[in-house]
Amino acid sequence: MKRINFRAFQSAFKARCGKAFILALFVIPFSLSALAVADKDTLPVPIIPSAKGIEGWRVQEWKGRAEFEVVDAEFGKAIHLKSNSNSTALYRDMKFDIKDYPVLHWKWKVTKLPKGGDVRKKSADDQAAQVYVVFPMWPAPVNSRVLGYIWDSTVPAGLPVQSAKSSHTKYIVVRSGSNGLGEWFSEKRNVLEDYRRLFREDPPKAGSVSVMIDSDDTKSSAESFVGDIYFSK
Repeated sequence: MKRINFRAFQSAFKARCGKAFILALFVIPFSLSALAVADKDTLPVPIIPSAKGIEGWRVQEWKGRAEFEVVDAEFGKAIHLKSNSNSTALYRDMKFDIKDYPVLHWKWKVTKLPKGGDVRKKSADDQAAQVYVVFPMWPAPVNSRVLGYIWDSTVPAGLPVQSAKSSHTKYIVVRSGSNGLGEWFSEKRNVLEDYRRLFREDPPKAGSVSVMIDSDDTKSSAESFVGDIYFSK
């Protein structure tokens, strides 16, 4: 077999294609990487660090400054979140039909709970770890449906809760209290079934995924980690 001189091929390709070669340096490796992890049965929610924070994610600071960073975990990248009497969130646009990928998977670890947090009470509605799927409906600020999976400080696990602050936000308490603090847990929820059960309607298309932390109502602090987020059929 004739051995290919890659450097010569690279130089010839660059001379022939000009600026297109520079684009190929970035696009081709990315495409090959994407193909390597692509799976028609799953829809990933990537966590990739960037100079501005997390690639493709935007920050919402409801109260105070956001404290977050991307860290390495055994399974890959995770978002490390902190809160000191503040309320912040990270959003990633994910426009898709939840009927195509109804099951949400994620891993999380809580290391500090907001003292006295209780999702049922407007004055104590703080949680260390929250994962949301947002379903935009016009007008978006008023009618969008939000389904949240939370680790609450006091509310029993398994309880569905109507938000005390928004009529179109509903929660499912996945974990509660200090049992398991400092440990990673893998979670799995059928968002389509949960949405139909809690909102009593068929869902519109999903618009974004969010992770959030807050401790502003309890004037306390919280800390958590969230990662390995993806949807599956």
